[in-house]
Amino acid sequence: MGRKKYNVAVAGATGAVGRKLIEVLEKRNFPVSVLKLLASKRSAGEIISFGGREHVVEVMKEDSFDGADIALFSAGASVSSVYAPIAVRSGAVVIDNSSCFRNDPSVPLVIPEINPGDASLHKGIISNPNCTTAIMLMALYPVYKAAGIKKIIVSTYQSVSGAGMKGIVELEEQILNISKGIKPEMSVFKYPIAFNLIPHIDSFTGTGYTKEEIKMLNETRKILHDDKIKVSATCVRVPVKSVHSMSVTFVTEQNIKPDDVRDFLRGSKGIKVIDEPDKNRYPMPVSAEGEFDCFAGRIRKDSAFRNGISMWICGDQLLKGAALNAVQIAELLIK
Repeated sequence: MGRKKYNVAVAGATGAVGRKLIEVLEKRNFPVSVLKLLASKRSAGEIISFGGREHVVEVMKEDSFDGADIALFSAGASVSSVYAPIAVRSGAVVIDNSSCFRNDPSVPLVIPEINPGDASLHKGIISNPNCTTAIMLMALYPVYKAAGIKKIIVSTYQSVSGAGMKGIVELEEQILNISKGIKPEMSVFKYPIAFNLIPHIDSFTGTGYTKEEIKMLNETRKILHDDKIKVSATCVRVPVKSVHSMSVTFVTEQNIKPDDVRDFLRGSKGIKVIDEPDKNRYPMPVSAEGEFDCFAGRIRKDSAFRNGISMWICGDQLLKGAALNAVQIAELLIK
């Protein structure tokens, strides 16, 4: 007798994350019976291959989720706010990749390697964390579990895919134009992103932090169920296609050594250590792109803080930062 199969709807199927969702469902052999691909009128009619068959993208409507068991949303917060409750009323469990429900106390915020039990507490919707939070916590949670973490100071180097397919296209077009001596055009980012860094992701708040930076604090606390942990983030957009990197310094409750950190990480799923500075081996976006695992290196005793450790982390924003994590949550649901 074959294993049970599920009807899956993908909302925002033609975007950068939506396409990765479809790819990850296939790569992980998720038991799909019927796959329904949904998007706006602009993208309707596109053909996307899955399981050896071509699927036509349909316009998302109120009845689009009838018969769906699982609905994977990657169409932005405004779409999720309208259509996720409709999908739930239609009988689907929604796994939402937007910021729409992350701060809702009734909606679990889940990284399967960290808080899988929270998924079972859902009332129809489960939220996927912000990509930077997910990638950072993949490297920090094994340390947090073993030695406790009191505070985190992080600077992110975030790829253009965080702004969607349009961000990737804008970077590629600007590189091409600048190389030809043509002035770059901006529509996605406020300034040229090619050969530049922009220390501004999401809107600024009255605190001087951006919403993206505050997300890293709030989501870390929610996922770890720890309201005491402190997080100070500076989020920067960089001219990299799809891998987020970050420099992290954290202060532990127990005094531990860099070798302890390496041991904690090597004993954990979803994170790999590349840390041989004498051989010039450390994580980089070019080696992390397309990889399901996140990577940590440059692990060292911090010179400024007592019980401080510093490290460097890389992870594919479209995968563990979005699509892979969502599909892993779906895998939790069907177990």
